Amino acid sequence: MKSRWKILVVDDEPAQRDSMALWLREDGYAVETRPSGEAALEAARGERFAVCFVDLKMPGGMDGLETLRGLRGIDPPPSVVIVTAYATVDTAVAAIKEGAEEYLVKPFDPPELSLLAERLLRMRRLQEENRILRERLRRQSGFLGLTARGPAMQAVFDLVRSVADLRSTVLIQGDSGTGKELVARALHRAGNRRDRPFVAVPCAALAETLLESELFGHEKGSFTGAGERRPGKFEQADGGTLFLDEVGDVSPRLQAELLRVLQERRFFRVGGSEEVPVDVRVVAATHRDLREAVREGRFREDLFYRLNVISIRLPPLRERREDIPLLAAHFVERCAAEQRKDPPVLTEAALRRLVAHPWPGNVRELENAIERAMATGGGAELGPSDFDFLADEEEPGARGRVPDDLPLREVERMAVEATLHRTGGNVKAAAESLEIDRSTLYEKIRRYGIPRPGEGE
Repeated sequence: MKSRWKILVVDDEPAQRDSMALWLREDGYAVETRPSGEAALEAARGERFAVCFVDLKMPGGMDGLETLRGLRGIDPPPSVVIVTAYATVDTAVAAIKEGAEEYLVKPFDPPELSLLAERLLRMRRLQEENRILRERLRRQSGFLGLTARGPAMQAVFDLVRSVADLRSTVLIQGDSGTGKELVARALHRAGNRRDRPFVAVPCAALAETLLESELFGHEKGSFTGAGERRPGKFEQADGGTLFLDEVGDVSPRLQAELLRVLQERRFFRVGGSEEVPVDVRVVAATHRDLREAVREGRFREDLFYRLNVISIRLPPLRERREDIPLLAAHFVERCAAEQRKDPPVLTEAALRRLVAHPWPGNVRELENAIERAMATGGGAELGPSDFDFLADEEEPGARGRVPDDLPLREVERMAVEATLHRTGGNVKAAAESLEIDRSTLYEKIRRYGIPRPGEGE
């Protein structure tokens, strides 16, 4: 359906304008023409054009570069091709800097015009399909700043919704980079404290004495440099949510202080003698195994149970690979918005490579990988070669084992089936090898109808 994509031809010479329009119409496109830059902008503001061919030299009014700047200011902007008989390096550079997609030199053969229009419109179609897909997935999968569609994270979303209004403390556990603070913020925004402060404290980044002052505040003169009373994070978060990031790194002395404020809901400022009451919901997070830390005597058992009233476990990205294409598209769009440019298209081959990567750094690593690929690639597409830097982190021999033409579902099915065969059907061993929970593996076996060679569990 070429006719749904409209093309605008802008040229002050009627013969050139009409001949270009005639050729493009014969290719099946809907084409309009305008004799000047001013007329072109007026038309583009009232109707959406996918591609605009703009003559560089148009005496008596706006020239091609001025028209280009005006067209780029329209939302969404069309793809613009500058057409000129005065081809120089300077004019080409100027046109590209202003945002032109291409540069066409007169005289040109009509087939050259056809190929250029076809290529630009194919790219517009891909971008539009990506935009629609991202929007559809966002509606289906977004939740208060969190992006996922797989069952593991949907269960997290359901739990967040069910406990958002409670005052009970929440402990979020998961590997580094899984998005623990995002979940904490979603808890806050979904609950009845959403209009009150959300205050985050990076416990692992602060020394014990500094963390104590940061949490509880201090009185004037309580230590060298304390020139005035300063409220701490508990006071700043009054009525809202206090997020204690990496609470497993808090010292034993401060663990006792935290336990007291959780029990009594009041505390003393450093150097103070007056108790300060506080109404705060505490959400804590850690990448450490706190139960193991309790057994080893590194973390107070009573504080652990005070924090672990409601437990949320965030699975690592390797356990929810179905979320990788969605997350990748989300990061592409966000990075493109920050760079003020159209988001590039993630090819299917690139997505296969991203899904196959082990992601030891989890969602944060994926976000950084997308940002790096967009910074170094710079094209309208992101292909597998744009992620070659991931090869250093892949397991030896991991690349090249899967044919390029397999869909993502088939890649996962093959991996699960091969691992089960290698372990003789031992689900526990296979789950450990794949680094996923047994419940997750059982769900994949059921989904793909994979037979097990033996029980042996």
